[in-house]
Amino acid sequence: MTSGGIRRSMKAVATTALALFGGAVWANPQPDQLNLTKGVTTWSGEPYFLNNVAFGVCVVIGIVVFGAMFISMFKFRKSRGAVAEKWTHNTKLEALWTGVPIIILIVLAKLATTGLVSFADTTGSEMTIKVTGYQWKWRYDYVDYRGKAVEKVGFMSKLDGRSDRTRQLGSGMDPGKVTVDGYNTYLLDVDHPLVLPINTKVRFVITGADVIHSWWVPALGWKMDAIPGVINSAWTNIKEPGVYRGQCAELCGQDHGFMPIVVKAVPKAEFEQWLATQQDEAKLLKASQTAQTAPAPKGQG
Repeated sequence: MTSGGIRRSMKAVATTALALFGGAVWANPQPDQLNLTKGVTTWSGEPYFLNNVAFGVCVVIGIVVFGAMFISMFKFRKSRGAVAEKWTHNTKLEALWTGVPIIILIVLAKLATTGLVSFADTTGSEMTIKVTGYQWKWRYDYVDYRGKAVEKVGFMSKLDGRSDRTRQLGSGMDPGKVTVDGYNTYLLDVDHPLVLPINTKVRFVITGADVIHSWWVPALGWKMDAIPGVINSAWTNIKEPGVYRGQCAELCGQDHGFMPIVVKAVPKAEFEQWLATQQDEAKLLKASQTAQTAPAPKGQG
């Protein structure tokens, strides 16, 4: 095959691979996905870019190292009359293969450090969410929104009932039929998703109530440990409305595999309406509880 034919063949293979797998990296994790998801936040492109750079560096190093090895094995083997060179060292080559790796490591370290510094900066956040990990569920508390404290809005979020019934031994239910809008959500759906507004910098404070958990939604581009007695912080700014799924990423006990995470990102107006409804319901519940516990007037009862 000519060099032009080889190039055309490689281009066709690359185009086919992109068509087959390129869409998967934008969505929730899919079977046979080949790369990190690009994510849907203002920051998630950082780890995606760094992963691709590091992967590219490894591929180039692999081609050089294994290429040299195979050329040496097949072209300069004893059966072809090759005679080993008798020299101790080559200063230029040693400087080259020492200096180049150092430069590569410095560049990768610079890229990684820059990304981590930007990720650690939660200043300017418009909203704060407290995330608490439990065996085996999550609790979300809305702390503040746009400079105002949010009163009594919080809830537990656990595996949805249909997945929970299906996973039981002897249930006879088919995991493949647990779907939402054609997407298989077996062990990936919850009863109460975390609702967030898009185009809003959201600060998370993350902790654990019993053992170490890890809050991870791939589309956000990061995961963070939830450690009892420790408050970790992170932030996100989601650009696109949608439902983004994740899971606990730290082995935390018997039902570790049954505590998924679901983030529902909606436009700001829709979120503010949802938040107002939640606050009104919390006030009504508090008023009802107060009325039930109030002492009866004298002369009655």
